[in-house]
Amino acid sequence: MAPSLMMVVASLLFATMGVCVKYASAHYSAAEIVFYRGLVGATIIGVLVLRRGGTLRTQVPAMHFWRSISGVAALCMWFYAIGNLPLATAMTLNYMSSVWMALFLLGGAILLGGARIDARLVATVLTGFAGVALILRPTIEQDQLWHGLIGLLSGMLSATAYLQVTALGRAGEPEYRVVLYFSLGGMCAGFLLALGTGLHAHTGQGLALLLAVGLLATVAQLLMTRAYAKGRTLVNASLQYLGIVFAFLVVRVLRWLCAS
Repeated sequence: MAPSLMMVVASLLFATMGVCVKYASAHYSAAEIVFYRGLVGATIIGVLVLRRGGTLRTQVPAMHFWRSISGVAALCMWFYAIGNLPLATAMTLNYMSSVWMALFLLGGAILLGGARIDARLVATVLTGFAGVALILRPTIEQDQLWHGLIGLLSGMLSATAYLQVTALGRAGEPEYRVVLYFSLGGMCAGFLLALGTGLHAHTGQGLALLLAVGLLATVAQLLMTRAYAKGRTLVNASLQYLGIVFAFLVVRVLRWLCAS
């Protein structure tokens, strides 16, 4: 599968996951959702490794550590924003990661004199974000400014995490190992944070939503990791905007199904 197609499918899965997180927020805290997402993901990857073979030993543990730190922090902030902001607004703020990636790469190329960045791709990223924002018209009320700031920070940290995923792929790390260590990091951070906020009792609907979040996120992470390892970073960043549109469409379809 071409990296661009993998990114499109990953964006669809992430968008659907975001909708599930929005509904799960009525039953669980953001920390609990992060914990269960990591638990499901680590379990799935662990089973795949045992059945198909493979090793969890890595030559770049520091890279995995920093990727997990930035990725888990971004994830916690994103889930918090989804639970406290309109879904379109939370998705838009998080998907500013594409803008941050373009700015980081451009700044790095200027400061370090590295590889030349295609200005057309940078312009595409910025134009794409502006276009999606104008169509979805994300809104933040005055009492939601703090939640909006958290969502904005989640996008910035996500950009850092995606660049680290690209570096891990270039270093030869298989996607299952990248996703596994990230899932384990989410488990640990989510569990520790959930101890402070308290754990909620499960319901059938709540468990189904948590399972859906974990499954969708794991498959999407595997596809996204491979796409960033094999494809062009800013092309993938541009395609991520489809996630905002997908989330908007998924919500509309669900509302239509509930009304019919």
